[in-house]
Amino acid sequence: MRIAIDAMGGDNAPDEIIAGVMESVEHLDKDDELILVGSEEIIEERLRSLKLRKGAVTIVHAPDVIGMDEVPIETLRKKPKSSIAVLSKLAKRGQTDAVISAGNTGACVAAFQMRMRNLPGVNRPGIAVVFPTPEGPVVICDVGANIACKPINLYQYAVMASLYSKHLLGIDNPRVGLMSIGAEDAKGNEVVKKTRELMKSDSNMNFVGNIEGRDIFEGTCDVVTCEGFVGNVILKLTEGLVDGLFKAIKYELIEEKPQLAMEFKPVVTRIYKKYDYNTYGGAPLLGVNGTALICHGSSQSRTIKNAILASKEFHTEKINDKIIECLSGTCVRTTD
Repeated sequence: MRIAIDAMGGDNAPDEIIAGVMESVEHLDKDDELILVGSEEIIEERLRSLKLRKGAVTIVHAPDVIGMDEVPIETLRKKPKSSIAVLSKLAKRGQTDAVISAGNTGACVAAFQMRMRNLPGVNRPGIAVVFPTPEGPVVICDVGANIACKPINLYQYAVMASLYSKHLLGIDNPRVGLMSIGAEDAKGNEVVKKTRELMKSDSNMNFVGNIEGRDIFEGTCDVVTCEGFVGNVILKLTEGLVDGLFKAIKYELIEEKPQLAMEFKPVVTRIYKKYDYNTYGGAPLLGVNGTALICHGSSQSRTIKNAILASKEFHTEKINDKIIECLSGTCVRTTD
């Protein structure tokens, strides 16, 4: 399998990206190929002193970088030789089986959708993120690709995220919840209400109805579908809350009760690892014709390593084939 990684995307590029690639090599098969996309000079400088298996890593030159704060579509036009643009072109030409980037999310979505196109039957791709919760992993889609959804988009996100949950997370019959402002049928805007009817009409979907934000962590469902605007707010709020809680715990133990700090350190470490998003690597852009993972901008080496391994599993499990088969069999509406 050929996996292309954006070496220049993210807050910690290129060092953490390249380190993650190095860490993944020993977990891959001998015929797997890793492709680093970015400044050839910079990448070679980082790799010069490293001992990698011959042929394990190749470099594709991309002299430009799209900044995290740049306007996605406009910048893609201005920087056709950026690492994200070149990454998407490799996928379009069939020169790679998977693409991974921790760079500008909007640019990734735009480039991957424009070059890779959508799977047959998919109206709009969605980013699916796995939330580690005390009750097990919960997949939320969408978290930022589409902020102006139609009911058919939300319905298809539910279908695709359910397949992802079943075949990659091992949840046999994922329960699907529709994010709303209340669990009652009458709650929500018109898009939510129409989406609810679509989901209820699909006998193959294990739809449990409307859910509220707090239900994500209470074991109510395994899959959550929502607009990208809402999903992104949930994602960032949760990240900030978790970070704030751990800082508060650290302060209480170290600053206020240092005698207990060493005793509780193993417990806190285990909890942090259990709910660490880096474990899942990247978020797949479900619905594009290929395997594309978008990683957190602050990704560390282990994030990239896990993203590489996740992309291989996604490709090997033929998730896209399952999406096409499922939508062609259950999605009777294509233009709602």
